[in-house]
Amino acid sequence: MNLFHALVLSIVEGITEFLPISSTGHQILATKLLNITQTDFVGSFEIYIQVGAILAVIVLYWKTFLENRKFWKPLLAAFIPTAIVGLILYKFIKHFLLGNSLVTVLALLLGGILLIVIEKMHKEKDFHVDKVENITVQNAIIIGLCQSLAVIPGVSRSAATIIGAMVLGTKRKTATEFSFLLAAPTMIAASGLDLVKSGFHFSGSEWTTLLFGVVISFIVAMLSIKWLLKYIQNNTFIPFGIYRIGAAILFLLLVR
Repeated sequence: MNLFHALVLSIVEGITEFLPISSTGHQILATKLLNITQTDFVGSFEIYIQVGAILAVIVLYWKTFLENRKFWKPLLAAFIPTAIVGLILYKFIKHFLLGNSLVTVLALLLGGILLIVIEKMHKEKDFHVDKVENITVQNAIIIGLCQSLAVIPGVSRSAATIIGAMVLGTKRKTATEFSFLLAAPTMIAASGLDLVKSGFHFSGSEWTTLLFGVVISFIVAMLSIKWLLKYIQNNTFIPFGIYRIGAAILFLLLVR
């Protein structure tokens, strides 16, 4: 992996992490298209650049994290199922799922179809949850279980949480913001677990590459989050579902 590869992967991460199109899936497919050899460092890099995206959420929502304590209960309730699944399946995820282009393509395709179907069925009502702190613990746990499906590359963590929340009667904007906030503990845990498992065994140049990737993903993620919040005010997620289907077909032709 060189700095150009790191730049491309970091931009892809920043754009796709909070859009319902699967950042992990795009990372895997990007490495295939760039002919990047899948090593332990590349796998770790794809996880660590998520730190940039985490920082983007923290910078944009720091007041919410500090001042609105009510949302912490549903947030933690949603995080626990994902943490358990990630801890148990860590080795399987990193050594089998990450890098499996066929699984990624199928998840992109099926997720795109599901996203379109859910959006066609979703009709927002006045009684639907319009604030993150009003999401019940029971619903938060279900949303967390939905998020745990994102260990499968191509599923999309944001898509799984947003779809789960909308099905449970949450307004689109609130579901999206909850997905943003839930990303912080989820991605911190994933990055921290990988750092511990790797034993900090990186060379000086590898640490430089990691830092470079984090900075780029942070900048791009900030722009991506702001754009998505404006977009969903007057639009649905159907275009993202169509994109996923098109991307799955394109990558199937190019990669497989």
